[in-house]
Amino acid sequence: MAKIETVYPRLVVSDGAAAIGFYVKALGAEERCRYTDNDGRIVHSEVVIGGVTVAVKDADGTDPSPDNVNGTPVILALYTDDAKAVADRMMEHGATVIFPVRDQFYGERAGRLADPFGHVWMVAQKSGDLSPDEIQRTLTG
Repeated sequence: MAKIETVYPRLVVSDGAAAIGFYVKALGAEERCRYTDNDGRIVHSEVVIGGVTVAVKDADGTDPSPDNVNGTPVILALYTDDAKAVADRMMEHGATVIFPVRDQFYGERAGRLADPFGHVWMVAQKSGDLSPDEIQRTLTG
């Protein structure tokens, strides 16, 4: 079997330059590269968020953005040492709250936000040390 070398998300957005700006300001991303076509649309870019590469590109006829397909079924999980501070910074730069950051039954302080480009982020931090069995028991009673 062939060895998988890496997996990274490619976020398709309606405005790549604005999205990169949001990720830099709100999440502390570092832009690694950006390639544009003759019309200036981003066909591939890479930002690094928390040591993870995330590609960002402008929507086109092949790749629609979440606002072109009524949302996205993908949730990006972002773990941090201060979920509330990261969520607040995201909101300062245009993200909207889906679920506010609060203590969760599974031993995390977490919330969910949508960035201005339709991608959904779960922002979380560890707040307890529950075993997998304890988490399962809280789900099933």
